[in-house]
Amino acid sequence: MKDASAFFAIISGHVQGVGFRYFCRHKAQHFGVSGWVRNTEEGKVEVLAEGPPARLNPFLKWLHEGPPHAKVESVEYEIRNPEGRYKTFFISD
Repeated sequence: MKDASAFFAIISGHVQGVGFRYFCRHKAQHFGVSGWVRNTEEGKVEVLAEGPPARLNPFLKWLHEGPPHAKVESVEYEIRNPEGRYKTFFISD
């Protein structure tokens, strides 16, 4: 993926049971990024996203807000090298 970047994020707060993963997939598709989202056993949400920085940045900004019924308390993220193996954005187990 030319001119691509990636990030891995952990979102904390009231982020499970509010449709976060489904809204996240919708937003990722809207922004045109690939990767995945999943719940953790600790009550957090993890996201791996890849794409051009111009698409990743607004998606990362949205993660700080989340869907209407979520209460995002923190988003910890790290920039990574893109693997280029994801063609879509999906909800992972």
